[in-house]
Amino acid sequence: MRLDDDGKIVIGKGVNLKPYTPRPTLPRVYMTENELRDAAGGDIILDGEYFPNYHMMGFKHVQSGKYLKLDGEFNPHFISWIINSFRSVGFNSISFDLPMLWASYVNRHPLFLKDVANALILSGKRPNEIAKEFGFEIYKLQPRQHIDLINVCPLKGSLKLYGARLHSKRIQELPFPENIPLADWQIPIVQEYNCNDLDVTEQIFHFCKERLQLRESISIEYNLDLMSKSDAQMAEAVISQEVGKANKRWVKRVTIEAGTVYKYSVPTFLSYATKPLQDLLLRIKRANFVIGDTGKIISPPELEEPVKVGNNWFSVGIGGLHSKDKCKTYDAVNGYRLKDIDVTSYYPNAIINMGLYPPAMGPNFLVVYKGFKDQRVEAKKNKQFTKDKGLKIFLNGVSGKFSDVYSTMYGPSNTIQMNLTGQLSILMLAEMFECNGIEVVSANTDGVVTFYHERDEEKVVYWIKFWENLTGFQLEDTHYEKYYARDVNAYFAVKSDGSIKVKGPYSEVGSQSGTQLDNNPIYLICSDAIKAFLSKGVPIEETIRQCKDITRFVVVRNVKGGAHKDGEYLGKVVRWAYYKGVYGTINYVSSGNKVAETDGAWPLQDLPESFPEDQIDYQKYIDLTREILYDIGYYKRAKQISFF
Repeated sequence: MRLDDDGKIVIGKGVNLKPYTPRPTLPRVYMTENELRDAAGGDIILDGEYFPNYHMMGFKHVQSGKYLKLDGEFNPHFISWIINSFRSVGFNSISFDLPMLWASYVNRHPLFLKDVANALILSGKRPNEIAKEFGFEIYKLQPRQHIDLINVCPLKGSLKLYGARLHSKRIQELPFPENIPLADWQIPIVQEYNCNDLDVTEQIFHFCKERLQLRESISIEYNLDLMSKSDAQMAEAVISQEVGKANKRWVKRVTIEAGTVYKYSVPTFLSYATKPLQDLLLRIKRANFVIGDTGKIISPPELEEPVKVGNNWFSVGIGGLHSKDKCKTYDAVNGYRLKDIDVTSYYPNAIINMGLYPPAMGPNFLVVYKGFKDQRVEAKKNKQFTKDKGLKIFLNGVSGKFSDVYSTMYGPSNTIQMNLTGQLSILMLAEMFECNGIEVVSANTDGVVTFYHERDEEKVVYWIKFWENLTGFQLEDTHYEKYYARDVNAYFAVKSDGSIKVKGPYSEVGSQSGTQLDNNPIYLICSDAIKAFLSKGVPIEETIRQCKDITRFVVVRNVKGGAHKDGEYLGKVVRWAYYKGVYGTINYVSSGNKVAETDGAWPLQDLPESFPEDQIDYQKYIDLTREILYDIGYYKRAKQISFF
């Protein structure tokens, strides 16, 4: 990104973008250094901006809501006082903002700081390596307490993307090229941009309150700093420490050479009655699972061919099992039942039942791991909710670390055994049902959805118990009244109590953390309307027209290379709603192509102060809702007649 001689933003090729237009300044209250000293204590958000001729570090005191900026030749000892007087919070701050603070402690010249910033961003080196090259001590200003939210949040999203998922008032990228000196008129705009980043970081900080409280509790119990770690990193840190105590030595991760070949070891309980599944098992037994150059398992060709069970096709892979569903609808009436049958705590039980342990840890891993599982059962029984959640994180976080080449738990053979055994076990359950007249609607890695007449209930119970005794896993079930699916990963299921389970793009939350941090919002009002329609019979038009919350109407999308609307640059994270009388589309800056589904889209990088009732294209949302109802099979599409 750069500015031409006329002040126009130039990105990509052949796109004529308009000159940058400053956005309205949001209300801000700044505080002086002395005022901050008087307010010592609490939490402070930090974020920095670095240009060849200008640098600043911005702060927001959470308890007062006031801002502070340090630029130019500020007193470096004041920086030291700040991070030792508050709990500091940032986003990607351990890798960037804290090293920049340490650099500014020794040299505040803009070119020096810009060189350090570029090195941190572009070199791929660790902060301590950069510090050594530039001659400053990385831990000179070790914070008293610090939280980096980038790993506390799931899925490694950007600050802007998480802000959009939480419906931040403003989504804004850095307004000017970071490697070009700023003009005087641009500096206040950069300062305002910095304040917005501080606001978004604070919003994420508050949203993650429960996740941070859990980390604080576990940190105290195990005498570890876990405040900036992901769920899986917490599990690794605590379990590595406890296994290290049992082994009486530090746990060091192992290196497995590229080209190493593993075979799948078939559990004794695993067998099939039908030829397609027998052939699948034979192929998997013969397959070579090879470690690639990155340390990841290369999926063998033997897993490429799907297998048929009943009327369903299933794909098996290192990542998981999926039925290759088409549009399906089921209604539990006239004595029929819909039951979602899931494996309880699949990964923890698989690890224990199969005796899987990381090569770096040895058998004591299982002693520690089973101890945590037993503690969780006790905590759940005694309604110790915080401990229950913490132990659940330990137990579930391990499975992903088996395939993490940088983890002390790295063990690709464990990934193969754990994932394939789970999938093949579910296929065995599906085969048992189908061979006994129980229809399998769909299946994934940890469960199946079945449809059967109530007269077959005893048969279903029998085969569930039989499978549980055979495999050592436990199953739990949920009854549905209705099930409308586009595919196995996108459906609406109405439960017996009238509540609705929504999965996939129609859902506001995802499976990673179970919060809206997981999913981009996509006209959630349509999902709201379908839920009210399916569970209570409320007309979709009524739900849509009565809603006055603009966040239910927006769409958020990550646009590679950035997007523009009629020459107005929007950024890489774009938010829009459908307004009446809007023509044209939002387009990629790099190619000029249309961003999908943006006909009639009005950019909402800033959310409106009041609900734009006269502008919202209600009919567009009604049509989108009807289209979803067609996709999930509630409405049937008319068959096209061919005359030739």
